[in-house]
Amino acid sequence: MRRSAFVVLLLVLGCNIGVWWALNRPSDPATNWQGIIRGMAYSPYGADQDPRRDQPTREQVDRDIRFLQGRVGAIRTYSAVDGVEVVPPIARKYGLRVTAGAWIDGRWDRNEEEIGSLIHLVRTNRNINRVLVGNEAILRNDLPVSRLVSYIDDVKEQVNVPVGAAEPWHVWLQHPELAAAVDFIAIHVLPYWEGIQVDEAVNFALTRYQMVQARYPDKPVVITEVGWPSDGRVRRDAVPSAENQARFMRKWLNLARARGIDFFVMEAFDQPWKRTIEGRVGAYWGVYGADRQEKFPLAGPVVERANWQALAAGSTVAAALPILLFLLYFRNLKPAGQAMFAGMIQLSVSAFAWSLGVALSQYQTWGTIAAWAVLMVAMVLLIAIVLAEGFEMVEVLWTRGWQRYFPPSPAPPDARLPKVSLHVAICNEPPQMVIQTLDSLAKLDYPDFEVLVIDNNTSDEALWRPVETHCAALGARFRFFHLPKWPGFKAGALNFALKQTAPDAEVIGVVDSDYVVRPDWLRAMVPHFANPRIGFVQSPQDHRGWRGNPFKEMINWEYAGFFRIGMVHRNERDAIIEHGTMTLIRKTAMDQMGGWSEWCICEDAEMGLRLMEAGWQSAYCTEVFGRGLVPDSFAGYKRQRHRWAFGAVQIVRRYWRWMMPFTGSRLTLGQRYHFLAGWVPWFADALNMLLLGAAVLWTVPLALAGLIGDAKDGEPRLSTGMAWLDGWIEWAAMVSKHVEFPLVLFIVPTLAVFAFKLVRFVWLYSARVECNTAQRLGAGIAGLSLTYTIGHAVLQGFLKRSQPFLRTPKCENAPALVQGLKMAKHETMLFVLPVAAATAILAAYGRDYPDAIAWAAMLVVQSLPYGAALLQSMIAAAPSFAWVQRVLSPVGPQPEPTPGD
Repeated sequence: MRRSAFVVLLLVLGCNIGVWWALNRPSDPATNWQGIIRGMAYSPYGADQDPRRDQPTREQVDRDIRFLQGRVGAIRTYSAVDGVEVVPPIARKYGLRVTAGAWIDGRWDRNEEEIGSLIHLVRTNRNINRVLVGNEAILRNDLPVSRLVSYIDDVKEQVNVPVGAAEPWHVWLQHPELAAAVDFIAIHVLPYWEGIQVDEAVNFALTRYQMVQARYPDKPVVITEVGWPSDGRVRRDAVPSAENQARFMRKWLNLARARGIDFFVMEAFDQPWKRTIEGRVGAYWGVYGADRQEKFPLAGPVVERANWQALAAGSTVAAALPILLFLLYFRNLKPAGQAMFAGMIQLSVSAFAWSLGVALSQYQTWGTIAAWAVLMVAMVLLIAIVLAEGFEMVEVLWTRGWQRYFPPSPAPPDARLPKVSLHVAICNEPPQMVIQTLDSLAKLDYPDFEVLVIDNNTSDEALWRPVETHCAALGARFRFFHLPKWPGFKAGALNFALKQTAPDAEVIGVVDSDYVVRPDWLRAMVPHFANPRIGFVQSPQDHRGWRGNPFKEMINWEYAGFFRIGMVHRNERDAIIEHGTMTLIRKTAMDQMGGWSEWCICEDAEMGLRLMEAGWQSAYCTEVFGRGLVPDSFAGYKRQRHRWAFGAVQIVRRYWRWMMPFTGSRLTLGQRYHFLAGWVPWFADALNMLLLGAAVLWTVPLALAGLIGDAKDGEPRLSTGMAWLDGWIEWAAMVSKHVEFPLVLFIVPTLAVFAFKLVRFVWLYSARVECNTAQRLGAGIAGLSLTYTIGHAVLQGFLKRSQPFLRTPKCENAPALVQGLKMAKHETMLFVLPVAAATAILAAYGRDYPDAIAWAAMLVVQSLPYGAALLQSMIAAAPSFAWVQRVLSPVGPQPEPTPGD
């Protein structure tokens, strides 16, 4: 192990611990609290209980009250039945005063039961010093004020303690008739729901308390709910956290004691069941957790995540082994590359550990566990993609030198060279294009070769007859075969050619019908077969005829990236993708494989994988020996990539066991890695397409919640006076409490991965692809534009076993501008829908909700690939756009390269 690698290991692990330490420094709120808290709201339910189905046991309540003894002077309850009726007598045992409540809603029989029990409790428990008839019943619009007043009057007649009702502070200002009916006014002041910043929250609560006092000077005012949540959704400037809860509580407790305010903290213990009513934040209002443990100290420093040391240590240990193995195995990397990738490993492990820590710190149900499981799997997939692409980046940029390097190796003039049989399959191709290819093959500087031209399934004689005539004119080396109806698509034609191949041919070559090759191609590449382990030799695909056409220029440079970056990287571990042009294959290896597979529409890539699994090696030379034509239209470009992606899924379905360990496959670990790493981004495109659809659907109730139902317990923002519409608004308000923005924790990685891929693309293209900045931009747009095509092909590949071979048309007439939208109609829809959804979210929530902004940003970022497809399609449909030409070719027209350049 190099000394530099050891330094990298220590540096990365040390930085990880340092970052964890810096992000979890304890804060020290300006004030401390010592003493007994005046009062707390108390609900006696445990972490797994729900009052809608469970009743607390007497033993459970006894443990709670005994725990609160000495910590609080009084408690308030919300109900007088279903097990809560045992609270007052147990509280009396431990010397706690009780403000007893009866739950009032639209169930009249239930209300009578609650009130009867409440009256009985007052008469039998002298520690009940006042009662509350209803809790936010008017806010929820459960019953009219007059009905609640009648309940209050009924209770007042039968008890000898003050009677009140609990409502938010603004409800009291709106309903003086309710205030007139009570002995005291019980207000709820929860600054979080008002979106108030925590440092201003105590003053906000005090001001609202004073407003109600000023409005009703003859009535005692008691704050029956005041507090701050420790977790949940950010609401404008209100950020729920343990640190902010401690800050608010300490400041409020000191102020309330100084001013003699009668209050009850919201609340004693976390109540996880409330998340189904108030959203995630509803579970986290307790001063103590649902496990009855302290969530934060009331004096001294506060640490937001108490278990951060364990998470930091765990992430450091978990990352140490893969980093060490990486540094030991990849010694050929420069220190900068080692540090970059080691840092990426550590960051990925720490991000996962942090997410796991958040999940473990929250109250979970089976539904939320399932949601977290899906999100964590998605995070693992993102991490896998980032690490795979990051590894390619660091090895391409910072290698000390490639171990497998196959430059052109021209044989001496007197050297024995094996006979080569070149196969050109054509189908409905323009004859002049094919003739140009054949003319370039006729000029090959090689002593012994033949060219077999197989035209299959071309019904128009005017297309194939001129090619036949030209082959005859080129001499005996050229043989032409016309197959009117032939199965197997291109693979079928190539298998026919194998049967016609000269018996003494030792190498098979495949050239696409649009390629113009250099005369020295065979002489430079065939000598690599002197190594008896080489099964096939591949030269890059390159292109001509793209200058002066913005669309073709963009896709030309998109193709170039794979052959100048991806294939070079894969070659280092003998894991290249065989392509159906500019490829040479040892005849004995081809015979061993039994010819081309006609079941796969990517017969070339499938052949390469089979050759590797059989133990044959490959050789990739980066020098360009031939150039073909790019597709003329965006539709043709999409068809080609669809075929590649669909074929990849066919290969996965047939040979996935070869990628697994302990299956007896002869593929090396490096080969398995590269094939899996190459497929994963395509599978991710399919998954992202599905997730984007789910995100758009989820946005509908989110936007409705923001537009017409955004209050604590479903209070609608507006009332129209029309019953049917108000009913719809009320429903939306209720729905708003059951749909929430996903955690920013999982939105941010999506944005970060997009930013990483963008930086990686620019960095690699700048270093390895000789194009200008505008051309790099065009290549990036072209690559993004295929996201839907690839995702759709992958999904089809798992649903269908086969589909027709879609040839990539060349020399087509450019479509009219009106065809632009048609060629990208699905992508246009997938672009417009998330942009519209993001617009709706911003309109509903404005700029005050970080969760909403992050969600809208995620939707926009997810829409960009589909917007790129629309742009690419329009450019393809109207190549005469002068501004596009100026952007992509700012240096002006350049001469077309020849195959010998």
